[in-house]
Amino acid sequence: MDLTYHATPKEHWDACDHDQPYLPPDFAAGGFIHCTDSVESLPSVLTTYYKDQPGEWIVLSIDKDRVSAPILYDDPDNVFPHLYGSLNRDAIVDVRGIARSDDGRFLPIVKT
Repeated sequence: MDLTYHATPKEHWDACDHDQPYLPPDFAAGGFIHCTDSVESLPSVLTTYYKDQPGEWIVLSIDKDRVSAPILYDDPDNVFPHLYGSLNRDAIVDVRGIARSDDGRFLPIVKT
């Protein structure tokens, strides 16, 4: 399984219609869903951009082989793919919370 990961505030995930493809609110601004193929880099990326945004966050593990939307790598290291379209639910293979420290930093994800 070739995985990529997407993080979003839990409140956004909870507000979605889980019978429909997933399309986060920030898709309207960027025109794509942000992901990373490196689960190890996800906490530092989230801390850089969302440390001051309060609340719980979740991480979607996505099987890229099942994604029906186009996946493009816009970065030179091919670590941060963008999904150009909604995410079909059958491509989401795991949903889990990501812990935060008291100062808002996102903590490493424990692999299972």
